Amino acid sequence: MMTLLFVLLIGVLAGLRSLTPPAVTAWGAHWGWFKLPRLLSWIGTTPAVAIFTVFALVELCTDKLPSAPRRKVPMQFCARILMGAFAGACLSTAADRGALLGVLLGAVGAVAGTLGGYHARAGLAKLFNSPDLPIALTEDILTIAGSFYVISRF
Repeated sequence: MMTLLFVLLIGVLAGLRSLTPPAVTAWGAHWGWFKLPRLLSWIGTTPAVAIFTVFALVELCTDKLPSAPRRKVPMQFCARILMGAFAGACLSTAADRGALLGVLLGAVGAVAGTLGGYHARAGLAKLFNSPDLPIALTEDILTIAGSFYVISRF
């Protein structure tokens, strides 16, 4: 049961930052923290780890730009759902729970994380009468730390 909760949580984290959970999942597979079935084992390869890491770092930087699109626009929302579903499938299959269940839980978590993160970030900025940057950086730290915590449970 806890496994499924962690699969849902990796989706929530993908709703906050779409590429951080897959990048961290790639690192976990690369370091041998969990074993993936052959179909998904490519994520633990050095090229996949490098690509996901670079993309995650770019996302962390570009999210702070004024021109960055909102997370609820269709392209961004879909990317978060897909990445949550992908990371969920990886973790779910690593726990022998099946890919489909992981896809569903990861996607549902990503929807919750996207909407919840949007409202939390806006609400905190308003509550503290603060610029968005400190809240965005806090969200980054929570997503990175949370992703490593989740994958360390597998």
